[in-house]
Amino acid sequence: MNTPLLYRLLDTDPAAGPAELLHRARAGRHLPHLVLSALAGDGVRMGEAARAELGRAQDRVARYRRLAAGLARSTGVRAIRGLPLAGYYPGGLLRPLDTLDLVAPDEAALWQAVIRLVTDHPVEHIDVSLLGERPHHTAVTLHWPAEDPLVDPWYRVHVSTAALPGDGRAVPVRPFLVADEHVECLIALAESRLGEPGPPPGPLALLDVAALTGRPFEAAETAAVVAAYRLAPEVADLLDHAAEHVPLGPLAAVRAALAPELAAEHRRRGEAPAARRVPARHGALLRRTVIRHSWGEARLLGHTPDTCLLLTPVADYLLAPAAGAVDTPATRTAALDALHHWDTLC
Repeated sequence: MNTPLLYRLLDTDPAAGPAELLHRARAGRHLPHLVLSALAGDGVRMGEAARAELGRAQDRVARYRRLAAGLARSTGVRAIRGLPLAGYYPGGLLRPLDTLDLVAPDEAALWQAVIRLVTDHPVEHIDVSLLGERPHHTAVTLHWPAEDPLVDPWYRVHVSTAALPGDGRAVPVRPFLVADEHVECLIALAESRLGEPGPPPGPLALLDVAALTGRPFEAAETAAVVAAYRLAPEVADLLDHAAEHVPLGPLAAVRAALAPELAAEHRRRGEAPAARRVPARHGALLRRTVIRHSWGEARLLGHTPDTCLLLTPVADYLLAPAAGAVDTPATRTAALDALHHWDTLC
């Protein structure tokens, strides 16, 4: 976890110097913050603009930490994925945080957290999705502008009642994530690679693995937990790619212990019945509302055979089984008329 590793992962000749490394990092939205923190730790000269950008990035992470701690105390949600991973990076090295990921113990806690966020921050966009069906899980993503909305990534907080959403096909939603924190981080990294075959892990995923190599993984126990969460292929693939760039330390034994689990998981996925493959349903925003503080859950109201209204404590949505199915003026007008009729009955 050092600057030479960054040069290798970003395919940059060290002779080209730190400016070229930063230029390469700007191909990703947050990697410049990581590179700036590494260069600052090395004592590389930087001007006011670079120092200000790094300072805002550091403030962003600190703000996410305060948000997570405050919401944990008041609502019971807890941070997973990025924020815990950032805690394993060496002091002074800033792990990029695009999103603050939170998991809620139930829907009531989720909406309490969302209400707090909407009340305390200038939230401009609220995206809602339902995962699975009967019972479904709820995921909400809130966005608001950064200090410099043109230069810096917007704040993004994702709250869900499902810790691991699955792929909507062969791997189901797994609502609870219960393991040692560093094992949870490995599982969360693997979950992000779940689905159709994609490109190899990017620099950030490889650095995350490098950050975890100093943790005390117990090989057999970790492999069993990974297998129970249905992620043996993804963890094995991630570790295989990481091994090309960094020493795996105790994770090498985890990779070896996963070998017997791979065939069984591939077989389970191949045998998954098509009827169980339920995609996420995304809400199309109809209107923001006055906060409904007394609501502990969202409400689903039938609208047409293919769509329904999703009324939440902060906004109302048109919900359809397929993306794009609701984006017509006529459908939206009919949905808004139905909402206004519902208003008159309340």
